[in-house]
Amino acid sequence: MNATPDIVAAAQERSGGCLCGQIRFTVRGKAVYPHTCSCPHCQKLGGGPMIWWAGFAPEDVTWESGIEPAWYDTFKDEAQRGSCPNCHSTLAAIDKDVPELGIVVTALDDTSGADLVPVNQSFRDNAVNWLPQVPDTQHSPVG
Repeated sequence: MNATPDIVAAAQERSGGCLCGQIRFTVRGKAVYPHTCSCPHCQKLGGGPMIWWAGFAPEDVTWESGIEPAWYDTFKDEAQRGSCPNCHSTLAAIDKDVPELGIVVTALDDTSGADLVPVNQSFRDNAVNWLPQVPDTQHSPVG
């Protein structure tokens, strides 16, 4: 019997980590709502015109060797961001009203999965004018 694409995606495991290698992690399953964000916060946090995010169920994210990112409040009682305390690579996000743990897709070792293709770009009005915007393929209210 052949596995369906949904079963294969649910069993998928990916690894990733920070720039210096101190923090390594694995994520399992299909990415939820992969998107880019061009808000001023993400632009400064990422040092570029946007950050590429994807969500994973918190129970499907494992911080290897028990080393987690250093978490800090970005918006009091609303959001936290996690980064390596050594090299300061941004790795993850916890947002109050989002059930998934946000992972910075570029922190993954392999970013080629079809489920990682962005389906929207948040804060389009703040995007740089010289870079084409990500099409809103899921007709998201965020943008």
